[in-house]
Amino acid sequence: MLSSFSIWFNSLCLLVFLLCIGGVLSSSDPPSKIGKGYRLISVEETSDGGIVGHLQVKQNNQIYGPDISYLQIFVKHETDDRLRVHITDAEKQRWEVPYNLLPREQPPKLKQTIGRSRKIPISVSEFSGNELIFSYTADPFSFAVKRKSNGQTLFNSSSDQSDPFGQMVFKDQYLEISTKLPKDASLYGLGEITQPHGIKLYPNDPYTLYTTDVSAINLNTDLYGSHPVYMDLRNVDGEANAHGVLLLNSNGMDVFYKGTSLTYKVIGGVFDFYFFAGPTPLAVVDQYTAFVGRPAAMPYWSLGFHQCRWGYHNLSVVEDVVDNYKKAKIPLDVIWNDDDHMDGHKDFTLNPHNYPRPKLLAFLEKIHNIGMKYIVIIDPGIGVNSTYGVYQRGMANDVFIKYEGEPYLAQVWPGAVHFPDFLNPTTISWWGDEIRRFHELVPVDGLWIDMNEASNFCSGLCKIPKGKQCPTGTGPGWICCLDCKNITKTRWDDPPYKINASGLQVPIGFKTIATSAYHYNGVLEYDAHSLYGFSQTIATHKGLQDLEGKRPFILSRSTFVGSGKYAAHWTGDNKGTWEDLKYSISTVLNFGIFGVPMVGSDICGFYPAPTEELCNRWIEVGAFYPFSRDHANYYSPRQELYQWESVAESARNALGMRYKLLPYLYTLNYEAHISGAPIARPLFFSFPNYTQCYDLSTQFLLGSSVMVSPVLEQGKTEVKALFPPGSWYSLFDMAQSIVSKGGQYVTLDAPLHVVNVHLYQNTILPMQQGGLISKEARMTPFSLTVAFPAGADGGQAKGKLFLDDDELPEMKLGNGYSTYVDFYATVNQGAVKVWSNVQESKFALNKGWYIEKISVLGLSGSAQASTLEVDGNPVNDVSKIEFSSSEQNRLNVLEGENKQKSLMVEVKGLELPVGKNFAMSWKMGI
Repeated sequence: MLSSFSIWFNSLCLLVFLLCIGGVLSSSDPPSKIGKGYRLISVEETSDGGIVGHLQVKQNNQIYGPDISYLQIFVKHETDDRLRVHITDAEKQRWEVPYNLLPREQPPKLKQTIGRSRKIPISVSEFSGNELIFSYTADPFSFAVKRKSNGQTLFNSSSDQSDPFGQMVFKDQYLEISTKLPKDASLYGLGEITQPHGIKLYPNDPYTLYTTDVSAINLNTDLYGSHPVYMDLRNVDGEANAHGVLLLNSNGMDVFYKGTSLTYKVIGGVFDFYFFAGPTPLAVVDQYTAFVGRPAAMPYWSLGFHQCRWGYHNLSVVEDVVDNYKKAKIPLDVIWNDDDHMDGHKDFTLNPHNYPRPKLLAFLEKIHNIGMKYIVIIDPGIGVNSTYGVYQRGMANDVFIKYEGEPYLAQVWPGAVHFPDFLNPTTISWWGDEIRRFHELVPVDGLWIDMNEASNFCSGLCKIPKGKQCPTGTGPGWICCLDCKNITKTRWDDPPYKINASGLQVPIGFKTIATSAYHYNGVLEYDAHSLYGFSQTIATHKGLQDLEGKRPFILSRSTFVGSGKYAAHWTGDNKGTWEDLKYSISTVLNFGIFGVPMVGSDICGFYPAPTEELCNRWIEVGAFYPFSRDHANYYSPRQELYQWESVAESARNALGMRYKLLPYLYTLNYEAHISGAPIARPLFFSFPNYTQCYDLSTQFLLGSSVMVSPVLEQGKTEVKALFPPGSWYSLFDMAQSIVSKGGQYVTLDAPLHVVNVHLYQNTILPMQQGGLISKEARMTPFSLTVAFPAGADGGQAKGKLFLDDDELPEMKLGNGYSTYVDFYATVNQGAVKVWSNVQESKFALNKGWYIEKISVLGLSGSAQASTLEVDGNPVNDVSKIEFSSSEQNRLNVLEGENKQKSLMVEVKGLELPVGKNFAMSWKMGI
């Protein structure tokens, strides 16, 4: 929902706020090097195969507060490809991301006495694992991480006189550490930020991590999520290696990337580094999600198309939207409600006039019967209202965040609210019970949790005003109407180092929960702030799963490390502009790296209004986001895809292809769930040695082999697309092929209703016939598209297909309700063979799924082929199976190049059960 729509108004509020407290609270430029660092005074091995040491500060100073005198460092190779380096106060427990929220190994307990372990070696020492080597220098202390196979230094915290950064700093509210980087390292990650320069990190752009309700139209600004992880991709002498670096810390931080160095400046917590060895981009995400949590299993229907709008004022409007999608023959699986369904914007309620329950239940029964789903929004803020049952039960259970012993008061859409404390076990139970009660009222199919950064329309310590209504019920709902005073008296509300919050160095409690408020067990909001949305997501996931034991679907705006284990994400309040369309690709690709593969942007933009041409082009991109949803703002004109006939045509084309690709997308969902593999990926995931694609942010891959090359500029009817080396085939017209020698740009025709989508060689792509609802599309016959290198005498191709009962909470084999198929194909001197290997055949056989068509692309030879055999039996002339071949066109044949045509062969009329092994073969004429 819109919470930062009125940019001018929020900016004005911010300026007034800053003036009231004496101007912008920016830190005066500190020295670039703070202190002399630490020296290592002891080191010993631990019983679990790690090493633990102690550090002593070399020289105290007061910049940003006193140094912590003694530190404990713990180092362990936790797996063959994961190294942990944990540094904390040696004598006193410090805040860390709670171990129950993100399960992981505990470091050794702190010692009461320092310096009694054995003496350290004088010079550099090494601690080697299977893939990574940790080394340290004792005085001043620094550490390095190297790749064992080639000796490449991946992280190096040492500071020389010539470096722009200093030694490690560790104070109560200021931690600093840096690493040197080679000039040619390509870095990705550090979000959530709208990056104007594309997916690759750009030197000297600001990277601030602190969850904030700032509209996604704000560039280079800390947004809704905090993901302090980056991937580093390096190509040395034509060989690419990737690794990942996570700083597991929930406190606010600035990360300064200078091209040859990267510096963290963090306002609390500990240094808890995890290094992931890779060496491929896919391996990095695999190792990362093995640690933070594998992405959630998504129900099949969630991969269909979704329609939402803030401003569906009553149920008849929603019914009309569903009917109009059907009339326009545009696929639609899920209809959403923003807060229009609520009674006075209050969570878990229904507006009795605009959404009367009997009529809503009848509507839901109607759409559920055809396989459609319904999702509504909930915000964390619980309205302060003595007649409101959710509030009453929350107060009775003491579930709210506190300030000076009382529930902290804020304002969001219902007016005055309290925020549930999801670090409190009692809150989890209460929240689950409220979800249960609401589901009995309205059988929703998922929940959309918004405003959970947490967003607050006021700042500071507030009271409900006497003698005036708040909110008034007229005018913008985001204007603060509580009586509030600023809180600057504590070091938590006014820390010594000012991160670049909201891109303006605003106070960190601005428009959110006061950072001196506290959670369960006295945990400060200062420390736990960026975990708020994550903790709410976990509680919501548990609440939904406990309902009926079904697979939950949750969409969350605020995310943290590990959120992908529970929820999907959308990129927040974007604008209906060509620039925002372009930015969306980078953000979607970043979230795949963060382990949140189910992600998309509001198609056509959230506000203020897209042009007809832009909406055409946006659905051609958005149809291939992993999460595909059109969503618009209350104040924008209607922009459902049927509002313009031209957009409807583009939607039928693009979403028509998406619905044919649903088996492939669902298999990618399964691969994400078991290995973390992103659904939408940068091209360098499949082509890590091809450096031209390292900073490519205008195209993307679905899985390893389907490439989307959209038009992203106004008035263009062609697109210049990069084709990595190999053979590519148009999915919309398989007779069209592109053979890229060594990689090259090709200009493709792209009239208004056309999006270019290509399939890479060596792939077998499972598809179905599509439909207007995924339930219907899922029961249509399958086809396989086999792509060989064009014109090659020899080649092979592979593909996968995962099928299951998508209502089950777990997505796995071996439960009797799933089937997994490997597809293989070879061509050798004209002999073509396609076959399958099925695991757990029962589920697919019971469903009656079968393969009706196989298309093989890139074959050489003549149009004549010898006898077709299926499962060793010749197919006779009277069979209903049709065998045909046709020439394929090369779109990029250069002058003087071999113009040899390749062939496409189609075999139709098959009835090959998906759940049973098959083998099909024929010989091409030479």
